[in-house]
This record gives sequence, structure tokens and C-alpha cells, in this order.
Amino acid sequence: MGNFRRVPVGIIGASGYGGVQLVRLLMDHPEVELVYLGGESSAGKQFADIYPFLADTVNQTIEAVEPENIAHRCEVVFIGLPNGLACQIAPTLLEKGCKVLDLSADYRFSDLATYTTWYDTERTDLTTAASAVYGLPELYRDRIAETQLIGCPGCYPTASLLALSPLLKQGLIVPETAIIDAKSGTSGGGRQAKINMLLAEADNSLAAYGVARHRHTPEIEQICSDLAGHEVTVQFTPHLIPMVRGILATVYATLRDPGLVRDDLITIYRAFYRNSPWVKICEPGVYPQTKWACGSNLCYIGIEVDPRTGRAIVMSAIDNLIKGQAGQAIQCLNIMMGWDETLGLPKLGFYP
Repeated sequence: MGNFRRVPVGIIGASGYGGVQLVRLLMDHPEVELVYLGGESSAGKQFADIYPFLADTVNQTIEAVEPENIAHRCEVVFIGLPNGLACQIAPTLLEKGCKVLDLSADYRFSDLATYTTWYDTERTDLTTAASAVYGLPELYRDRIAETQLIGCPGCYPTASLLALSPLLKQGLIVPETAIIDAKSGTSGGGRQAKINMLLAEADNSLAAYGVARHRHTPEIEQICSDLAGHEVTVQFTPHLIPMVRGILATVYATLRDPGLVRDDLITIYRAFYRNSPWVKICEPGVYPQTKWACGSNLCYIGIEVDPRTGRAIVMSAIDNLIKGQAGQAIQCLNIMMGWDETLGLPKLGFYP
């Protein structure tokens, strides 16, 4: 093993919840070395000052964001910045030969007009954006293996699309009837102080938000349209749940063939995800709980058919910070580098 070399990796935007998950997971990854942590607002601070529990593990200072310098030191760069910032940095990094995994929305859209409409940001990096691949490995594994730039999905789209994909891809549902009712823990809102995230506001309470206009809607629709082979609109409603981690997405859709039963769908889902180590299809009559996925990169899917209404009901549970964010980005990196897709990722959650 004398000449074993770890791949140098950097994280821009390391101080948020997604960033700290990446740090924790990459510290345990056998093939990489974390050589750079960056961020504008916290530049100059010790990472351990922001996250004291990592004081013995991470002895690094958060540095300024200088793309040239980063590219010189890193082969792989994860960007965990607010929307509208990665598109200013990524072109330079790519030009210098880095592999880039963006956790914001900047590179999730094949049509930048859609991005501008929903995110109010004009874009000039058209060529760069055109080369990006949507980082949902269960759907785009082959394309991820060949690209240099990944637009990592949002946490809601990850849970929703894993539940919906087999139904759309196999033409089993009337696409326009798809309704996604999803619920997320408060960590999905990030680490910035927000009044609605205060314990006194969020605890013992449950509410929808972003109704009919949540920014993850066009992202979900783009992939649904790709799967269905024509333009698809979906109804998506997110809710805030008073817990820290986890997303449960419940998807309702009208079946084209009213004769399909639950066991048929379970068979179809198991076949669809047979090469996807991170997706677990529950036994008949078993419905997933967010707690099962907490702390892991797994997605648990439960399936039901209501013969009375002719609808499929599919439930999907993930950890929003791991499969919904940092873990999925590392899963993409593993595929890009030709490593085992499960490398360095937690295979079981902590229960209870």
C-alpha cells in the first residue's frame, strides 16, 4: 500500500448544518483527506469554535473563499452556500480541473429560466450550468459517473422523487394527479436564526408553509417530466414538524390500471431499486418512520394501494441532512470517483 494517496477535498460553506455533516462524514471516509474549510462570514475562526464537539477531531481554521487557491489545493470541492453564490465560484473551480458538488439550487435546473423565475437570480454561466448533472444517483448514476459538476438535490425532492419515480417511469399513474404531502424537521431550515424555528414557536405545533409556491416544486416537476417523457405538474405542500431531523413524504396518485394491487407495486419498486443499496422497500403493510433513517443515508419506502379510490399511496422517509443533503453528495462523489457507492456512509441509523 506504500503509495496510497487520499484525494484532497474542500468544503466551501462548512459552518452550516450541511457543512458539519459533510465534515463528520468525510473525516470517516477512507479515500479522502479534508484539506480546506471555507466560508465568508466565519473566515478566520477555528472550526472547533463553531462546533466545539469536534475540537479533538477537526483542527482547522475556516478560510476565505478564493477559488484559485482552493482549486490549487483540492481535487474535489463541495459548495454549501446560499442559493446564487455557487454559480459565481464553480466555473473557476471547474476550469482548474476540480470536481464540484453543489448543495444549493444553482445547478439543479436544466432550464435556467426556471431557476431565475423561482430564485430571482439572473445567470451568466450558461455553459457551466448545461454541463451539470442532477445528483440523484438512483436515477442518474451513469451520468453522475461521467460528469465534473453535480447539482445535488434538495431534501424534499429527494424524498418525493424516490417515492414517485417508479410510478412515473413505468407509466403506472396519471401524472397530473400526483400530490406530495411532505413534513420536515427544523434542521431543514438551516442554522441561521429564524423566529419560526425558535423552540417556543415550533414545538408542539405543526403547520404548512410555502403552499403552492415552494421553491422545490419546479425541481420535482423537472425530474417528473423527465421520467414521464412529457411536461408534468405536481401539487407539493411542505410542513414543519417539531423535531430536528427527518423528512416523511407521502405521495398520492391515481393508478392508470385500477386492477393493480399493493403486491404488484412492491414487486415493481423492488425491481426498480434492485441496484440501489440506499433504498429499502418495506414489507407489505409496513410504513416507514423518520426515526428509522435518522443518522443514515437510507431511504425507506412503504407502499399501499387503496382499491376504493384507485390510488397508490407511497411513503418515503429519509434523514434530511444525510440522504437529503451531505450523504447524498458523498454518494455522488463515490460514483464520480468509481468507488463503491456505500463508501464512508452510515449504513444504519440510530434507533430509537
